[in-house]
Amino acid sequence: MGKSEITEEAEENVSVKQKKIFVAGATGSSGKRIVEQLLAKGFAVKAGVRDLDKAKTTLSKDNPSLQIVKADVTEGSAKLSEAIGDDSEAVVDNFGTVNLVEACRKRGVNRFILISSILVNGAAMGQILNPAYIFLNVFGLTLIAKLQAEQYIRKSGINYTIIRPGGLRNEPPTGNIVMETEDTLYEGTISRDQVAEVAVEALLHPESSYKVVEIISRVDAPKRSYEDLFGSIKQR
Repeated sequence: MGKSEITEEAEENVSVKQKKIFVAGATGSSGKRIVEQLLAKGFAVKAGVRDLDKAKTTLSKDNPSLQIVKADVTEGSAKLSEAIGDDSEAVVDNFGTVNLVEACRKRGVNRFILISSILVNGAAMGQILNPAYIFLNVFGLTLIAKLQAEQYIRKSGINYTIIRPGGLRNEPPTGNIVMETEDTLYEGTISRDQVAEVAVEALLHPESSYKVVEIISRVDAPKRSYEDLFGSIKQR
């Protein structure tokens, strides 16, 4: 490896480490994985949590690249804006809340990764009788709230990537990622580890900008690069 290549690699690592990513819901099953994978990639992370005591036992408190802050997405955009601060360049949202989008607008944060769900637009897809659609909306109208957040972020002017995973599994990945355009998938599952990976890779690949992607995993799916996966999805 030549000297110039070593220098370029060092500069790339420094540029990644200078970024601070705010993760909402950082102690949740998916949020924790996103925090871990961001740290593994060299990002500095600001973990937004409701319960600071729980966070201290759940997250790696000895990592100097991790800052834990109190952030409750139900408390309004003003308090969320304080939590995000001036040092966050991007936000990853596991909840799908309008408050968090508005807080980003106040802070001038122009990169937003939203974890949504397949079937979020199930009514328009003719899937209103799909058992999964019914189940998710019985408890707090989860999909309807996420769809509202999607619509809000798409109109905000912020550079977004909306990730719609299938049914979430806690087990390690067993197949490769299948990525489709919005309102395409209505069944399938995926490991939370892979969802976190897609969220992190979206920050690293400009091909993911202003796109809605739906993801599941299949054992028979070919392994594809993230540049190829995101690049195959057209903007609408």
